[in-house]
Amino acid sequence: MYAIIATGGKQLKVEPGQVIQVEKLSAQVGDTVSFDQVLMVSAADGVKVGQPTVAGAVVTGTVLGQGKGPKVVSFRYKRRKRVRVTRGHRQPFTSVKIESINL
Repeated sequence: MYAIIATGGKQLKVEPGQVIQVEKLSAQVGDTVSFDQVLMVSAADGVKVGQPTVAGAVVTGTVLGQGKGPKVVSFRYKRRKRVRVTRGHRQPFTSVKIESINL
C-alpha cells in the first residue's frame, strides 16, 4: 500500500514505515502530523485517484527531528568590475516517519 501526498509544494510517494524529509513543519519531536492532501492511494482493492484529492484519505506520521540540508553555494561574478558575491543557503527540513495510510 502506498500513497502520493502533497506537502511543501512537492509531491511525495509514501509507504507505511518509510522515513521522509519534508519542508519544515512547526511540530516538535514526537508529535503526530497528518497530511490530508492525498492525491492518490494504491491499496489491495485497487487505485483511487483524487480530483484533486482523495476524499477522506489521511496519511499520519510521527516527527523524528528537525534539520538542515546540505549547503548550496550561490556565486555571482562580473568580470572587470570587482563584483564577487558568495552566498550560502541550507534548507531546513523535518524528518517524518509514516505510520499509517487511512481511507
